[in-house]
Amino acid sequence: MTLSVADNPLTAPLPPVSSTSPAERAAARFKIEGNAVLTGGAGTLALASARALLEHGATALTLMDLQSTIDSSSKAISDLKQDFPKTPIHAVHVDVTSETAVEKAFQDARDLMGSVDVLCCFAGIVGCVHSISATANQFRKVVDVNLTGSFLCAQAAAKHMIDTKKGGSILFTASISGHSTNYPQPQTAYNISKSGVRTLTKNLAAEWAVHGIRVNSISPGYMDTVLNAGDSLRPVRDIWASRCPMGRMGDIEEITGPVVLLTSKRAGRYITGSDLIVDGGALCF
Repeated sequence: MTLSVADNPLTAPLPPVSSTSPAERAAARFKIEGNAVLTGGAGTLALASARALLEHGATALTLMDLQSTIDSSSKAISDLKQDFPKTPIHAVHVDVTSETAVEKAFQDARDLMGSVDVLCCFAGIVGCVHSISATANQFRKVVDVNLTGSFLCAQAAAKHMIDTKKGGSILFTASISGHSTNYPQPQTAYNISKSGVRTLTKNLAAEWAVHGIRVNSISPGYMDTVLNAGDSLRPVRDIWASRCPMGRMGDIEEITGPVVLLTSKRAGRYITGSDLIVDGGALCF
């Protein structure tokens, strides 16, 4: 492993913003530079984050997901394109567990956008199964999507970032379930996969800093998404809210600020190998 050095232009401090306007300096601080890829890109959290990246200056986006999810989210993707008509927004299908499919998808993204500068990994599954009855295939599937899939996508993105010699930012989605065993749902494979994502973050951050690639993760708490909706989950939602100091689940929009911080070239410049917990204080206990 080779670490970076102080005079490496890919990791050195950026020069000050030249503008004297407070508004322009504030905008520059959290500006997203370059093109972004989001895996699980047709999902709720990814689409909200995609919108935030566009609002902060991303010059192009590629949303990667299973074709079925892209199809079911076609209206949301169309709305995003309509709201940002001058910014190229692409949808590319991928199975993140397939090395060949991932390599092709990222080559397609680079061909479409010119470069891959930011990667946000949102692809993931849960799988609530009691450990005593879980099969090896059930366990492997969760780990393959959440952990192996994150690695394969990061590896593919990093190869393009290293090739262009411009560095970049990679953001994984971990979870508070990677910090603590959550209650009441049984989800050993999920918890282990997210704990693995946190460790993966630190390892890749150390290895790839010399190339100017920052690698971080966010650990969301219980978010108020369609996956957690419905009357059948109401008792569980009540338990989750009761165990959170803020007394509620997180709003989707509350993920977007951390995403912008960690992927922005200036605000996140000296942040790598970190996991940002966004959980309303759930891990206080």
